Amino acid sequence: MTKYNPVTDKTVDELKKIVGEKYVIFRDTEKLEPYSHDEIPGRDYAHMPEVVVRPRTKEEISGIIKLANREIIPITPRGAGSGLSGGAVPLYGGILLSVDRMNTIIEVDRENLMIVVEPGVIANEINEHVKEFGLFYAGYPMSLETCFIGGNVAENAGGGKAVKYGVTSRYVLGVETVMPTGEIVGFGGKLVKDVTGYNMVQLMLGSEGTLGIFTKIILKLIPLPKAQVDLLCLFKSSEDAINTVPKIMTGAGITPTSIEYMDKDSVQAACEYLNENIPYKQAGAMLLITVDGADKEQVERDYELVGELCIREGAIEVYVADNPTTSERIWKVRRNIAEAFSVFSKRQSGEDIVVPPAAIPKIVSEFKKLSEKFGVMIPCYGHAGDGNLHSRISPPPEWPDKKWKEALPVILEELYRLTASLGGRISGEHGIGHKRKKYMLTVVSEEYMNVIKSIKRALDPNNILNPGKIFDL
Repeated sequence: MTKYNPVTDKTVDELKKIVGEKYVIFRDTEKLEPYSHDEIPGRDYAHMPEVVVRPRTKEEISGIIKLANREIIPITPRGAGSGLSGGAVPLYGGILLSVDRMNTIIEVDRENLMIVVEPGVIANEINEHVKEFGLFYAGYPMSLETCFIGGNVAENAGGGKAVKYGVTSRYVLGVETVMPTGEIVGFGGKLVKDVTGYNMVQLMLGSEGTLGIFTKIILKLIPLPKAQVDLLCLFKSSEDAINTVPKIMTGAGITPTSIEYMDKDSVQAACEYLNENIPYKQAGAMLLITVDGADKEQVERDYELVGELCIREGAIEVYVADNPTTSERIWKVRRNIAEAFSVFSKRQSGEDIVVPPAAIPKIVSEFKKLSEKFGVMIPCYGHAGDGNLHSRISPPPEWPDKKWKEALPVILEELYRLTASLGGRISGEHGIGHKRKKYMLTVVSEEYMNVIKSIKRALDPNNILNPGKIFDL
């Protein structure tokens, strides 16, 4: 393991020369503390940075990285800090590099259906900006109002529309990147097809800030759908709801935009948090299904087919949301489940497993068995249409901390082994960070780990950039 040097007054003086004194935070615990954690509940994965620096240009980032390599000081890149893996937490202290000032939408290229942005642009602002042109960026995640596009690309984030439109990687055509040794390199460009050398864009996507820091991102846009309808389908049980998901995908003859699953505990937590009164008490679980398209009549035919299929499969009620106000009301419940659980309990572990879509009913059933076996709550929700489910493992309130901390690793080990047995992985969109890295060998081979470690060593010989994430060297 690399032996890192502390940040000194001399280092801080050099950082101030690079970005300006106003954009360096040092020896101020109150101002440094927000950068010590992401959105994981509690403090188990938190760690304070020694200094925070907020550059504005790629040249400033390059200068910071070159300084860090000379001094052997770790750098942790950070977007909005809305992650759930500890990926933007400075595990070894050192320099935390925030891209919040790099927040310009550089260009909307209508002729090529592309947009060029800096990494600190909030994801939701992209769609707000391009909708006047009748365009749409489809790769956004659920936390669209807070997360930065740079973090989305670094994590290859998914979202509620991934069933039809796919995740972030489908829409990233190029990235300008400051490499771990300070060189500024452009990968890809305004090209839909490009096999000129290795596919470096896709290598950088999802690398969690360990292989480079993005300074410019080129995204593909698509025409904005003219019509959209959401269906809130209530089922008597989780089994009925989740068993319907594969049948929607294969039996309706259409591809829904979204198929979101929410068990009763998840819906109840979000409704209480939002003071919402949708009729969750009569249902054991719900599916939130979105259908969109360029033609209103076709969307109507599609949602009627889906609704009828759900009724045949045991739905006790299907509510239709065909206007923005009603759609936002039910989607707000889905988007706030994680926040609701975080408010109600700080002792929990948020998980993000992914399995082949047809294995969704089996993994939900296994979650229930684990819950009963260990005497903990494992509420379940997520993107059932693409096989990505979230859970919030929580102990009974009467458990002492010692019992919870001893039980959780055992529960996770079993949960991840079950996931692997179904051909799954331990993260579908939140990333590995340092929260899940010790479980990597549960789902991948030693040979796989050796390959990705070799890439890291080749590109970052001093192990400067975001060390301790995904794996340890």
